[in-house]
Amino acid sequence: MRVLIVDDEAPARARLRSLLEEIGGIEIAGEAADGERAIASTAALKPDVVLLDIRMPRMDGIEVARHLALLDEAPGVIFATAHDEHAMQAFDAQAIAYLLKPVRREKLAAALERADRLTRSQLSAVEALPQARTHVAVRLRDTLKLLRIEDVLCFMAEQKYTTVRHLAGDDLIEDSLRALETEFGHRFTRIHRNTLVATARLKALERDGEGQYRVVVEGLAEPLQVSRRMATELRERLGL
Repeated sequence: MRVLIVDDEAPARARLRSLLEEIGGIEIAGEAADGERAIASTAALKPDVVLLDIRMPRMDGIEVARHLALLDEAPGVIFATAHDEHAMQAFDAQAIAYLLKPVRREKLAAALERADRLTRSQLSAVEALPQARTHVAVRLRDTLKLLRIEDVLCFMAEQKYTTVRHLAGDDLIEDSLRALETEFGHRFTRIHRNTLVATARLKALERDGEGQYRVVVEGLAEPLQVSRRMATELRERLGL
């Protein structure tokens, strides 16, 4: 079994490495000190199991697990936590493995024996936790590309995929527009049935000679179409 260790604290990673060596029969695929490196390392090293700290800066372990589940060869995930009781209750209800810090060898060995990839119901439990992601993930063959939410200009639904227009270009993601609005509604405004725009980047609401509303978005060369119903709500919400 190949295991990737993920924790932002070096002493915690060293302890897990030592415990894994004591258990035996384990190949340590590598270590990562933050969420983004954890995702990149998982895609590159393809471990069977990721030992994943929950409390990490910038991107926590819950968000990392959500992104890892998009991989075609998603690893098993064992969460480690010091005091996140609410998360533990959610994990326990869906039989997701978790360990309390300081991690004990016997508990770790037992968790490794039952570790498996996240099921759809387990992923749903993780996604039900209230904290919104800091990134959205683009699946690229056997790896993932992370886009920071603050760099996203808009989300546009197109058939079975959603286009993300961001500061560096366009990409396709599998998240539905409805799910994105539920998760990021505090940061994005719906301007059309198929479009969400970053609220902070809305600059002006215009109306052309045919009475069609369009919104000017910072970072986009062309304005975006606004439905008549959304135009009224947009003026009221933003004072445009």
